[in-house]
Order: sequence, then C-alpha cells, then structure tokens
Amino acid sequence: MRWTPQVGAMVCAHCGAQSSVEMPDQGPWDVTAIREQDYRAALRASRETAQEVETRVSTCPNCAARVEVSDTDHALECPFCATPVVVGSGAHRQIKPQAVLPFTLTEREAHRAMENWLKGLWFAPNGLKKYASASRQTEGIYTPYWTYDAKTASQYRGQRGTDHTTSVSDGKGGRRSSTTTTWRRVTGQVRLAFDALLVLASESLPKRFTDTLAPWDLTALAPYQPEFLSGFRAEAYSIDLETGMEEARARMDQAIRAAIRRDIGGDHQRIDHVDTEIWDVTFKHILLPVWVSAYRYGGKSYRFVVNGQTGKVMGERPYSAIKIAIALILAALLALGLAYVYDGYIR
Repeated sequence: MRWTPQVGAMVCAHCGAQSSVEMPDQGPWDVTAIREQDYRAALRASRETAQEVETRVSTCPNCAARVEVSDTDHALECPFCATPVVVGSGAHRQIKPQAVLPFTLTEREAHRAMENWLKGLWFAPNGLKKYASASRQTEGIYTPYWTYDAKTASQYRGQRGTDHTTSVSDGKGGRRSSTTTTWRRVTGQVRLAFDALLVLASESLPKRFTDTLAPWDLTALAPYQPEFLSGFRAEAYSIDLETGMEEARARMDQAIRAAIRRDIGGDHQRIDHVDTEIWDVTFKHILLPVWVSAYRYGGKSYRFVVNGQTGKVMGERPYSAIKIAIALILAALLALGLAYVYDGYIR
C-alpha cells in the first residue's frame, strides 16, 4: 500500500483498498505537533534526545547517494544517476525525521512537467526530444533537510559615510559636480530571530538544483510517520547536523551584516567589528518531496528533478553540436546578407 496525500490514507495500487493512518491528537497537518529539538543537546550525542533511528541504506558507487532500501530490495537503479546498484547489508543510524512534507504531485503530473520542460529546450538533441514523449519512469524521493531556529544579538563597530556634492570649476571656464564622503564612527546593536532556516542535508543533487526548487510551503509539514514514506524512497542525510549548522550560521552572519548596514544608515557603510551572541538554537530533521528521473545519453548521466509540492522543474541537459553549428552558420550568413544589403545601399 502507498501513502496517497490526495486521499489522506494508504491506498492499494492494485485494488484501490484504503487504510487510514492513525494521526497525532493535534491532527496530521498541524505544524505545532512538530517539536523542535535542542541543538546542543543533540551534539552531546544523547540518543534519547536526538531520537535516532536505524535504517538500511544503499550507497551509489557513482554519485554517492545514500538511499534507504527495504529488506526485500537486493538490486536497484540509482534514482539520481541511473547507475545499477547492488544493495548491501549495512545499517545506518541517523536522527529520526521530525516531519514530512507529503507529495501533492502525482507521478503523472511530475512526468508531464518534465515533458514540458524538455520540449522547451533550445539546441537539445533530437534523441532528447524523443525522451520527452517516452514513458520514462520518475521516482519519488524524500530528500533530507535540516531546519534551524536561533536568536541572535550582535554588537558592532563601524563607520557611516555621508556624501556631499558641490559645484566646482572644471578648469575650462565651466562647472562640474564633485562628491566627497565624510566618515563618522558609529556603534550599535541589532537583534535577529531566525525561523526554519532550511539547509540541504544531501550531496546527491547539485545545490543549484535544490536551490532552484525553492520555495517550499513548510506550513504543510506533517509530523513524521513511517506510513508517509510507503511507495516512495527516502534518502539518508550525508551532511550531519553540525556541518549543516555551519552553512546556517554563514547565512545568519550574512543576514546580520545586512541588518547592521541598514542600522548604520547613511550613503555608505563600513563594518569594522561584529560580536554576535546566539542562543535558543533548535533544529528539525525534515523530509521534502522530490520527483527524480535519471537517464543516460551519449555515455553520460543526466538528471531531472521536480518539486513534489509545486511542480517546479530543474534539470541537466545535453547540447546538440550539430544544431549549434547550423545556428552559427545561419547567423553568419544572415550577417553577411545584411552587410551586403547595407553596402549596396551606401553605394
């Protein structure tokens, strides 16, 4: 049986029978039922605090994707690069997901979105166009993310630059504008609260892919239950909690510096020193829905990914050298023709 978000139940693909899933008291879509976890407590490796779970994971020898597999899986095709994978017997312990964003797009809708994207590509080989109309299977993957919440207070020292424009002689009997900047030292404090800062916890897909799939409506998160994953695959995270926090902190620092510049004001700003205090750091491990299709063309792997919530598409594509050469020749002929017409007109 497979979890079907449109129905809100487990549905058998063969006979259509349905089975309900017992939900928390707060309801399946109530985000208040999803608990934040204490970041520092999790780093102390307390399994009770971090709520770890053991899963069976297969690692692709080509792209290093770590995909969870069932006990009955012995061989599969990597959904990220189409490489055949023999399933090993290794177990993987990881922090249990707190929430899942269920798929809202069906496989057929995802395939249609990829077809439309492929058909709109310029300079794509004809073989790729045929792929767009083929019944290529797409696979639903729950991709791991971390979300981080934190409160910050930043003391800063800097300088505010104010422009002054005056009219001066240009040395030729005329006048011109001259701008000078005066600088004044300033100090201050900015406070920011960060909520659900989303960080990808996987290295299987290029970051440009996953960044392009955003935004996600995280208000639709459901408290994690294994039933939500039925009929789909889930990827185990390869970027751990602490490494993910490094990216989150870098993005926090970027936002803090932008806030400081706004606080300094003036026409120009210089930031000489920042001292940031951070507290109430919490996190969630969540799974977001992505439809993935990988295929091989010309000896290389290409991937398409579709946001399983919104239908937004991102992918890799080959280019047809023949089509590009023809386009360049036509452009050159057009340029020569225009030059000939222009030369005749001048004469």
